[in-house]
Amino acid sequence: MDALMAAIVAAALGQLGDKTAWLVAILADRYRAPGRVIAAAAVALLAASGIAAAGGAFIAPRITPEAKQLFLGMALVLQGGGAFFPVKMPGRLAGWRLGAVLTTLAGLFILAFGDGVQFTVVTLAARTPFPVLAAIGATTGSLAVVVPAAILGEAAWARVPWRWVRVGAGALFLLAGAAIGLTAVGLL
Repeated sequence: MDALMAAIVAAALGQLGDKTAWLVAILADRYRAPGRVIAAAAVALLAASGIAAAGGAFIAPRITPEAKQLFLGMALVLQGGGAFFPVKMPGRLAGWRLGAVLTTLAGLFILAFGDGVQFTVVTLAARTPFPVLAAIGATTGSLAVVVPAAILGEAAWARVPWRWVRVGAGALFLLAGAAIGLTAVGLL
C-alpha cells in the first residue's frame, strides 16, 4: 500500500506546472472536449505508468534492498532538481489530425516517457511486491493535476504562478531523496 500512496504524492507533485498538464489544457481547449481529453489522458498515463511499473518489477529481483532505496533516493533528487528549471511549452500537436482522443492518447503517452515521474514509478515498483499499485498511484496522482488543467483550459492554467509551486515541490523532492539516499548508504 505504501507504493500506492507514495506514487500518488510523487506524481501529483511532479506534475504540478509540468508539460503533461499544460498539454492537456491545450488539447482540451482545442477540441472543446475536456471529458474526452481527460479519458484519453487517463489511458495514456496508465499505459506509461504500467510500462514503468513493469520495468520496476523486472529489476526488483536483481538488486538489493539498499540499492532499491538508493535508486528511489536518486529518482527523487533528479525529480526535485528538474523542478528548478523552467518548463518549456509542450508542442501543440497542431499538425496532428487524429481527433481529441487519439491525439491526447498518443501525445501524452509519448510525453510521459520524458517525464521524471516515470523514473520514480520504476523505483517505487521495484520496492513493492505489488508493482501495479505504483502504476495506479502514479496515474491517480497525475490525474489529480491533469483534470483541473483540462477543466481550466490553457489561459487559466498559464496564469498560475507555477514557478514557485515547482520550486516548493522540488525542495520537497530534494529533501526526501537526500534523506532516503543517505539512509541507503548508512549515513543517516
